[in-house]
Amino acid sequence: MAAATLRSVLRRNSLLPLFETCRLRDLLFFSSSVDPAAVGGNISPDPNFMVEYLVNSCGFSPSEAAKFSKPLAHLRSTEKPEAVLNFIRSQGFDGAGIRKVISLRPKCLCCNVEKNLAPRFQFLRDLGLSESDVVDAILKNHAILRVDVHRFIVPNLEMWESLLGSRELVLKHLKKKGWFFSSSVEKRMHPNLKFLRDECGIPEERVSSVLRTHPTLILRKPESLRALVVRAEELGIPRHSQMLMSILKTLHMVSVKGNEPFYLVSEEDEKGLADGLTHM
Repeated sequence: MAAATLRSVLRRNSLLPLFETCRLRDLLFFSSSVDPAAVGGNISPDPNFMVEYLVNSCGFSPSEAAKFSKPLAHLRSTEKPEAVLNFIRSQGFDGAGIRKVISLRPKCLCCNVEKNLAPRFQFLRDLGLSESDVVDAILKNHAILRVDVHRFIVPNLEMWESLLGSRELVLKHLKKKGWFFSSSVEKRMHPNLKFLRDECGIPEERVSSVLRTHPTLILRKPESLRALVVRAEELGIPRHSQMLMSILKTLHMVSVKGNEPFYLVSEEDEKGLADGLTHM
């Protein structure tokens, strides 16, 4: 139902037809191809002119500008970078935000604003995000401006809305968390859900109830999630126990909090957590 709701929103705003008919190069904000206009304008005889441009226009230090200008060595004009910077500024990005975007992918300065940038910003606005929300979402999830919209972003949005049950909750995570587009639906989320359902007997409703408060559990590598289940069994929680999702959540929290694999946490600590859950 939730996924269908998102599809209807996208169709109503003519976004899916837009992205279905665009060629792949037009779907990639950070496409490796270079727009012909990027080399237009006044030709500079100085091969290092982009270093000075990045310093003066973006506020980078000379050393930073030298580093980020390397992918832009083919440029002989600032026409395309200026168009990109003007557009990004018009969308509410401040100097620090612009520097972050460029530092993550300098080739963004070669993109076509009308074909690559504007549709993506409009896509996010049509989902219900305000201008400032769009800025926050992009700074937290810069993959939005790099990956294919139709093949990656839309499936992720559909999956998350289906799991979380609320578009409002999806958008809340999107603008505040940096993991939103960090994993593939096909390579992680689907395999993990199938494993929990088919091999552990956990219905999607129970999985969703845990993911509403601990969504990153489903983003673990499939082999890592399987290892959590094995560890839970070692702690006395059978695979088909109704307590399994609770102990998986706890083991996941411990591993994330400690910034280390769960199996590096002491067995005594894990046993205490399991006992606490068992007597709840």
